[in-house]
Amino acid sequence: MSSGEAKAWKILKGLDSATVCRNAQAAFDATSGVYLLRSFGMDVSIDPFNERILSDAQDGTLLLDKLGYFSRLPILWYLTGARNIPLSGRLVRPVNLKGGHTFFRGTHVLPLERLASRYGNSTEEFVGRAEQLGGRRLNYGDASIELFPLPSIPVVLILWRGDEEFPARADLLFDSTSEFHLALDMLWSTAMTSILIML
Repeated sequence: MSSGEAKAWKILKGLDSATVCRNAQAAFDATSGVYLLRSFGMDVSIDPFNERILSDAQDGTLLLDKLGYFSRLPILWYLTGARNIPLSGRLVRPVNLKGGHTFFRGTHVLPLERLASRYGNSTEEFVGRAEQLGGRRLNYGDASIELFPLPSIPVVLILWRGDEEFPARADLLFDSTSEFHLALDMLWSTAMTSILIML
């Protein structure tokens, strides 16, 4: 277990469950002491006492095991730090978040080219995969979707088809309030999870 994960578990154990549920849009089973959170349309159980994150959903193993390096820490830190504020509806590029211009570049560039390559000629499949993950179709670009990796952190993915002149491309946007719920490195991990789970 990483030091960041150990710290998050310790903080979560000390928080009032009603406050956590209100701020993070989660549920809490007082009998088992387990939080329930929706992630990509899946029910995820967070057990602070046993320090376990589980899901019985069809894509649960993909989310928490295969992509666990990216998904598990943001889930924990979201529970500990989410705020009870409404979405702004204003979409921003990750590089336009405070400090984002230094974080979402270099070795932290998001693999949006892979997403564009995968779905550039198959926009209906792109939307279909999003709907499997509890997402919905939007009206940007040639195809666009909104995913909810965490209840208060929607991720919008926009796809443009390629042609003879330009290859297909994709963009990722956050609601401007995302940075109030998670630190920049956790938002990067959330963005990575959102792209990779689509592939």
